[in-house]
Amino acid sequence: MDSSAAALIGMGMAAAGVAGSGVGIGYVFGKMIESVARQPGAEARVSKYLWIGFALTEAVALYALVIAFILMGKAG
Repeated sequence: MDSSAAALIGMGMAAAGVAGSGVGIGYVFGKMIESVARQPGAEARVSKYLWIGFALTEAVALYALVIAFILMGKAG
């Protein structure tokens, strides 16, 4: 296997990391909606943790995107 084929496989694996991050973001927001539906008074307190969880999950997607772009440069 040459290095360009390995880079293409790595790009596909990085795309899977982005898909996993999308699932995580959906989970975070779903749990926020569920918790506010159960206890509406806690929305202000829970929402700051929502944005922290969203930012950490989104960071994983950005790292995977950066790795995919680096590998795209190696494949060309």
